[in-house]
Amino acid sequence: MKKTYSILGCGWLGLPLAKHFIEEGIIVKGSTTTEEKLQILKEHNILPYIIDIEETNTYRDFLDCDVLLIMITSKQLEAYENLIRNIEKSPVKKIIFISSTSVYPRGNKTYTEEDETIEALLPHVEVLFRENQNFSTTILRFAGLFGDKRQPGNWFADKKIPQPNGFVNMIHREDCMAIISKIIEENIFGDIFNACVNHHPTRKEFYRYARKVLGKPKPTFEDPNELKFKKISPAKLIQRLNYTFIYDDLLGFTES
Repeated sequence: MKKTYSILGCGWLGLPLAKHFIEEGIIVKGSTTTEEKLQILKEHNILPYIIDIEETNTYRDFLDCDVLLIMITSKQLEAYENLIRNIEKSPVKKIIFISSTSVYPRGNKTYTEEDETIEALLPHVEVLFRENQNFSTTILRFAGLFGDKRQPGNWFADKKIPQPNGFVNMIHREDCMAIISKIIEENIFGDIFNACVNHHPTRKEFYRYARKVLGKPKPTFEDPNELKFKKISPAKLIQRLNYTFIYDDLLGFTES
């Protein structure tokens, strides 16, 4: 019997991930918040749903699946609480929740999954999912995302880039997809991982290279001031998943 995955949020990451799963013979239910994007989902054989968790009270059969992947950016705690209430009444037992390394402060140190987080929405939502006994959730804290049309060389436009001597924490979309797939394949649920390539060039090095890749002029930087940075350690993910990053050199990628 074919497995079914539901992807809440078929955007920059969710859509290609859905297409990948379909190629693997998996039934995929995908959500969008607009009528216009429904046709795109249908064209890729994704079972389409319109779901905005800030407005939706019930989720019908969208939550009838083997794995639920949550990759949205809602800013409302109440919306997540309502989503969880609906999940509790559904067959869902395995969840991947896409979070962010923005949960860590710039404390001039290297952060692991055991370190403190800031007081904000995402850490609170993470706790709601992790502590719920009705299902098992793995939290993936992704670093800065790049790949496809999301090219760092286009960022900051005409603005000066702050903290030139700070360090970057990044991950390519292909690595995001491979990590998610591996977690599901190896049934690693109920854990939390930092997902960030283990290479941290300075912001000056990285953005100069990113502009060079696109053939753009060199970026300009703010004058160095009090150094504030964070480095994200992926050591736990690398060890637990035995994972090797596809894009492991942030000064060696191209436009792909």
